[in-house]
Amino acid sequence: MSATIKYAYLKQQTWLYRRNYPKHLQPVLGQALKLSLKTGDARVAKARVIDANASYAKIVSEAEAQVDQSHDQGVTIRVSTPKFQRATVLGQVTIADLVQTYLIKRSRDLSPGSFKSVRFSLGLFVSVLGARKINTLSRSDGQAFLSLIAKLSPDVAKSGAAKGKSLKRLVALSGGVGKTILPQTQKRIWKQVCQFLDWAIREGHICEHDFSTLSVESKVTVQSYAVLTNSEVTSLLAADDPDLTSILRLCLLSGLRSGEACGLLAEDLVRRGNLGVFIRVRPNRLRGLKPKSAEREVPLHDQMLSVVQELPSEGSLFPALTVDRITKRFTHLRQQLGLTRPGLVFHSTRKWFITQCERTGVPEHFTASLVGHQSARSENKLTYGLYSAGISDAQKREIIDQVRLPVGAPT
Repeated sequence: MSATIKYAYLKQQTWLYRRNYPKHLQPVLGQALKLSLKTGDARVAKARVIDANASYAKIVSEAEAQVDQSHDQGVTIRVSTPKFQRATVLGQVTIADLVQTYLIKRSRDLSPGSFKSVRFSLGLFVSVLGARKINTLSRSDGQAFLSLIAKLSPDVAKSGAAKGKSLKRLVALSGGVGKTILPQTQKRIWKQVCQFLDWAIREGHICEHDFSTLSVESKVTVQSYAVLTNSEVTSLLAADDPDLTSILRLCLLSGLRSGEACGLLAEDLVRRGNLGVFIRVRPNRLRGLKPKSAEREVPLHDQMLSVVQELPSEGSLFPALTVDRITKRFTHLRQQLGLTRPGLVFHSTRKWFITQCERTGVPEHFTASLVGHQSARSENKLTYGLYSAGISDAQKREIIDQVRLPVGAPT
């Protein structure tokens, strides 16, 4: 139960101040002095309420004096802005301007891929409501925005004609064909917009917003990626794509994610005595890692030794590749080869590796440590992680050596 502070209340872990002005001054000052105390700590909030009350008293005193002075003259009253009087300008900034400030901050906190996602979501939001003042947003605005993103086609954003277009224009280009972005994509866009509004509360631009009471109505369904078949693996490697073949082979034989692979540095290949070369997956200057379990060391398969010798001896192993380029190039390659099975993406290489481990009898929690998943050995995963030091390097090498590319695949 939160503490009770007069004229203040806790909303979304931030204390807000609200105190009504005398009724005879409300036509001049508005209904109330409202501001964010910019803290979730009750003790700090209580101290800041004292200053806010002083500001309130000064505003009321100045307004009373000017009302008395100009009562018979019909003069418009202008009340000066004291230290804590943010109510006169509270929420007056436009959404577009505030989003720009927010994006500058987020660009320093997020990885390029995550920031691109946030920028896209807020770009849609600004295209509809950017000219509005932040304090004019209502629940109906949120409902209208949700309705629009629910009509977006997943293909429209990929076309050149969509670049720089507003959300309403993108909906028009979608053509109402019935194929819309997945509910989880809608949820992601909505969540990122709500996170922006929560930040606006913490920064004192608004005291509250009604968007948090809304949600995406469509049911989220998990769509699993397809597992590559051996014949598909053979076809992809036989194509000998100059951009993809090396990293494709690496991911098939190690279970690395595309982002982990293209973010490897030459120094991430380390020798472990007679156990050979290991790949050290860790955050570096090229990319970060989301889950802690993603940090690991995976033996480099013997079939990759000749490939590695042709890669740069310092810096990035794949300097020309990004996750975006890998994804697009893989899509082009599989279409060229006629591999149109639903769910077939570059991430399918990782599923192929996990499947090979399973078929050779590798315990699930052993595979989990190789691919950077949380162990599923026990229901109490936290306890298992605390007490187990994980499998040995020798065990890892034995597992990797059992994985073999399909018969007929180029070696």
